[in-house]
Amino acid sequence: MNRIRESARSPEKLLDANLNQTGHLPEDTRSCKNVAVLGATGSIGTATIDVVNQLNRVDPEFRWHVCAASGHKNISLLAELASGLDLPPDRVVLSDRKSAHAFGEDEARIRSLGSRVDFGPEALISAASDASVDIVVAAIVGRAGLESTMAAVEAGKRVALANKETLVVAGPVVSRACQQSGAELLPIDSEHSAIFQCIQSSPCPPKKLILTASGGPFRNWTQAQMDVATPKSALAHPTWKMGPKITIDSATMINKALEVIEARWLFGLPAEAIEVVVHPQSIIHSMVEFEDSSVIAQLSPPDMRLPIQYALTYPRRLPCPSPDFDRTKPWDLTLEPADPERFPGLQLGFEVAAAGGTAGAVLNAANEEAVGLFLAGKIRFTDIVVGCQDVLRSHSHESDPALDRLLELDRWARKELRNRFKL
Repeated sequence: MNRIRESARSPEKLLDANLNQTGHLPEDTRSCKNVAVLGATGSIGTATIDVVNQLNRVDPEFRWHVCAASGHKNISLLAELASGLDLPPDRVVLSDRKSAHAFGEDEARIRSLGSRVDFGPEALISAASDASVDIVVAAIVGRAGLESTMAAVEAGKRVALANKETLVVAGPVVSRACQQSGAELLPIDSEHSAIFQCIQSSPCPPKKLILTASGGPFRNWTQAQMDVATPKSALAHPTWKMGPKITIDSATMINKALEVIEARWLFGLPAEAIEVVVHPQSIIHSMVEFEDSSVIAQLSPPDMRLPIQYALTYPRRLPCPSPDFDRTKPWDLTLEPADPERFPGLQLGFEVAAAGGTAGAVLNAANEEAVGLFLAGKIRFTDIVVGCQDVLRSHSHESDPALDRLLELDRWARKELRNRFKL
């Protein structure tokens, strides 16, 4: 990549930071697990609340309590979620400060449960770092989740990470913070959860990480078809039900590029030891190859409640509300090589994972801006990756940036992306 150098430092490995001598994360013996769900109104957040309600029915060791739940400004859904919990949350947070003056009945409904209602990004950080919280589910989509996730890490929490952008933007910073605070970082992304589970099958380190990709809605589309793709067609994911941003990322395969970067930080393997294969059925969530060429895979139906629950209960396994793998019928489990010509966004993940430094912040910001413009009908689908490539290759790479510098480049990349399309 032009002006981007590969980091000379060996990859850091976040998941090893807090393993005890048995190879497991230390267990908490308290009888109640307090969970803060940041991004509770999204697909991961609502699934987390379903998991917590199920755990309270099947887990005799703990009482599980969603002590805090946040959304951006969808207070109606937050009120519905809070009312559906076995034990109402202690606090509900709306990150949109303007929401403080916009609500009536829904806010009153939440307060009638005995829950406090707070507003603004500072309230998110407070909820993430509150001393009473045991586990923070970081499920806010995109760059917006960085500060609250960092607050949870700095406070030494177990962080169940669905917000991959935190590591894409600030992997080195998060790594240092985990080492200093003793935070536990466990993945919720189905692919990274699968890798984490596969690695535990052997005391030997992995040789390669093999991430699977569904291929998205355009897996079999030609370049000409993708040139005229509409937001409606790009949002029609064949196997997963997700929010609009991540669904578009799946269509461009930039979501998989971001997962390559996330894997580099979580598991400490270099970019050349990470592979991506297309698996349209979304049953094999990822695989790990060991030195003797054995490949271990984790399989389950496509349902995010399983990786969410595993991050909450690790190292224990309990009955889960996700469906069982039906072995009474035949299954085709197809593995195909990814096509870099039709999906050039995937290669950006390997380039950024190798480069480290400021590259992730620039790629993530440019992509978020481009996805928003595509959904608004202002650029073509294929312009998303082209714009990201241009912005990434025009920035001056820095190998060891501070968080403030990464946030500065986030703002620069968004502006630069719009300038590329004269918007």
